[in-house]
Amino acid sequence: MAQVNARYNEQKFEQNQREDFYPTRLSEPLGVSWLKRHDEVVRGRHVKGPLSEAQLTEFEKNGFLFIPGFLDEAEVEEYRRELDALLARDDYRNRDFTVTEPSSDEIRSLFAVHFLSQKFHKLTEDPKLVDSVRQILGDDVYVHQSRVNYKPGFEGKGFDWHSDFETWHAEDGMPRMGAISASIVLTDNHEFNGPLMLVPGSHQAFVPSLGETPDDNYKSSLKKQEAGVPSKEVLAKLIERNGIQAPKGKAGGLLLFDCNTMHGSNANMSPDPRSNIFFVFNRRDNAMQEPFGAKKQRPDFLAHTPDQRWRDL
Repeated sequence: MAQVNARYNEQKFEQNQREDFYPTRLSEPLGVSWLKRHDEVVRGRHVKGPLSEAQLTEFEKNGFLFIPGFLDEAEVEEYRRELDALLARDDYRNRDFTVTEPSSDEIRSLFAVHFLSQKFHKLTEDPKLVDSVRQILGDDVYVHQSRVNYKPGFEGKGFDWHSDFETWHAEDGMPRMGAISASIVLTDNHEFNGPLMLVPGSHQAFVPSLGETPDDNYKSSLKKQEAGVPSKEVLAKLIERNGIQAPKGKAGGLLLFDCNTMHGSNANMSPDPRSNIFFVFNRRDNAMQEPFGAKKQRPDFLAHTPDQRWRDL
């Protein structure tokens, strides 16, 4: 296996003058189900912040951590009103940064939301959020991606199993596993309204995918992902090891999860909508390069630069 990786990385380095630690979107399988992670999970134990040693250890083991009550009821209501106002804007409905439900015109996701809303921008700078992230990543961070997700009752579709890092590495050019997703739930999460499901321990295994990345893949993958989705056989092996967990709880909870943690969600089968604010924090020294598995980078509303400023998209 080491020889296979060495040969592949040598070829990639000759082509791109850089080393690819996580080859994916391959023309031929490598002969193994997954590759071992090369990057530390928790690198900021020296950083002061709100997370305890026990919480850092839990994140390191599972690849995610759920923190109930991150926002109080008044804050939840404030951000929920802001979300409703954004979703109600007709001028956002047919923009590149908007994703609608596959079977309707109802908005499913708004990207670059911290550029669309000063309230959400301010939240990205909240010390209790940023310091928690820095305790894990161990360095200065920036917002690589932001969005709000909305699953309407009975209508909200699910998301296929995937690792975010596989997409960000292949299509955006994120070189290493140095990013964390922070998902703040604005509605109660229960087992019937499509909560996020995660595979504990899967962050330690990088799953390469087969097949070239289609041109402008993001235009279809944001509604239904096909490129970069792991096989059912690999998923079964990962889940057999540690099972599946779906953190649930009251609105205001914060879910932190590693960029390489395998996750997905079911459709919303209940009358209760599910919504959340989603920020991806990346180490500044892990900023984007040329994509490792696509011809060109995705638009900047999906992959921000460290010093990108607020503007009307």
